[in-house]
Amino acid sequence: MNSEVVKANIVVFIASFCTLVIELVAGRIMAPYVGVSLYTWTSIIGVVLAGISIGAYVGGVIADRYPRASTLGWLLFLSGLGALAISPLTNLIGAAKFPTTLMVRILILTTFIFFLPSCILGMISPVVVKLTLNNLSETGNVVGKIYAFSTLGSIIGTFATGFFLISWMGTRNILLSVAVILILSALVFGGAFNRKRSVLVVIAFLAPLVLAFYGYAFKPPLDKDIYYLYKESDYYTLKLSKYHTKDGQRAEALILDNLIHSINVLDNPAYLDYEYLRIYDEFVTWRMRDVKSLKTLFVGGGGYTYPRYLEVKNPAAEVDVVEIDPEITRIAHEYLGIPKDTRIRSFNEDARWFVMNCQEKGKYDFIFGDAFNDLSIPYHLTTREFAAQLAALLKPDGILLANLIDNYEKGLFLPSYIRTLEEVFGKGHVNLVAINPSYEGISTWVVVASRKKIDFDDFIGFTRNERGFQMRSHVVAQERLQEHLAKRPHVILTDDYAPVDNLTAPIFEERFGYKKNR
Repeated sequence: MNSEVVKANIVVFIASFCTLVIELVAGRIMAPYVGVSLYTWTSIIGVVLAGISIGAYVGGVIADRYPRASTLGWLLFLSGLGALAISPLTNLIGAAKFPTTLMVRILILTTFIFFLPSCILGMISPVVVKLTLNNLSETGNVVGKIYAFSTLGSIIGTFATGFFLISWMGTRNILLSVAVILILSALVFGGAFNRKRSVLVVIAFLAPLVLAFYGYAFKPPLDKDIYYLYKESDYYTLKLSKYHTKDGQRAEALILDNLIHSINVLDNPAYLDYEYLRIYDEFVTWRMRDVKSLKTLFVGGGGYTYPRYLEVKNPAAEVDVVEIDPEITRIAHEYLGIPKDTRIRSFNEDARWFVMNCQEKGKYDFIFGDAFNDLSIPYHLTTREFAAQLAALLKPDGILLANLIDNYEKGLFLPSYIRTLEEVFGKGHVNLVAINPSYEGISTWVVVASRKKIDFDDFIGFTRNERGFQMRSHVVAQERLQEHLAKRPHVILTDDYAPVDNLTAPIFEERFGYKKNR
């Protein structure tokens, strides 16, 4: 293998490595603005592939007209500038709103930010092939090696970014590193090192530029209330923010991507800020009237707000939490008031995997679903098959409570989720509890399911007697619920067909003002 082929292999390896790094980083850096959904990854993959495709075509034209090492150098240099531009562009337009659908908005943002860097990187391989082919009799051998090393770069870039780099370096530092690698490659493979003056000019131009804009371009955009940490884990962009409750208490707010997920008052574990948590507590209080012990499972931990509450208020309660992100569990212990000697058992794994392998069959009094996150709903936790697995873990009179956001009158996810649970628990055994008694607009709802019919008359009477006007649960009468569901389109969500992103998109378009209300 001659030196020209070796150089060619190295160049395409670097270009493909950087392309896949950028593609993987795209999903993470866009998450605080558009969530992580099917729409997000579809747009990213499609835009990057489009960029590579068009880049390969244009690169072929350029290679025939300008078959010089300097051409390769300029492409590597420009791709480095493109990588440098991703972070400031994301900060600048990531929160921009367009009068269009969520799907189109994500596609527009992704195109603006990632198309050009992908296109320039796509131009490199044709130029490399042109510069390397001196003997047409060896075309197959040379081109095969170049594409093999290109694919190898893509593979290593994918695994390195997904398994190590994002959690180790964070997206913005990764992009800065990619830019440096590409610009240095331009100097090495573009022949610039043969002209020392060129190297000095590039360094003199770029160094002040990077230093001047580092604070804006490569540090995450934080407001004055973000403190303690800004951490990009393998699953979320995690932030802790100052927060003051309605009655003036100082609290800690855990933000996952773009959603305030949990609010904890450190010196008051009994404080519950979110209404759906107070509804959870009303059901638990009602059940504790008749039992002395309680075994609960939380699908999703978040800030551990209610598990922490249960541990303090019900010392006899056994609390299991399945939280996929170990970084969230660490933060809950370090910043959100979970003591080191807690009785809460945490399982850092996917909830579906935990439930499939759980040995606690028929032992849980309550299962609380709290894994649905803003624009990112894990579809595999909404299906009929998963509901059946949860039902198997409940006692005969055990109760599943799951909170979700939707519009009662227009939403598509809420009726689909209820009908899906009815496939498992039976019609009439799935109920709906409202936070807002008017049932109007977008709101948080608690879906309640049990194999044994719940005596809601007893629940309402007991809770009113206990809490009076402070009662939070507004139970939708089963007759009214069934009449409403009969008018609403729905989908039975299964492992084979669960279009959750499509069902929830209209709600988030309305909620975040992406599109005018229909």
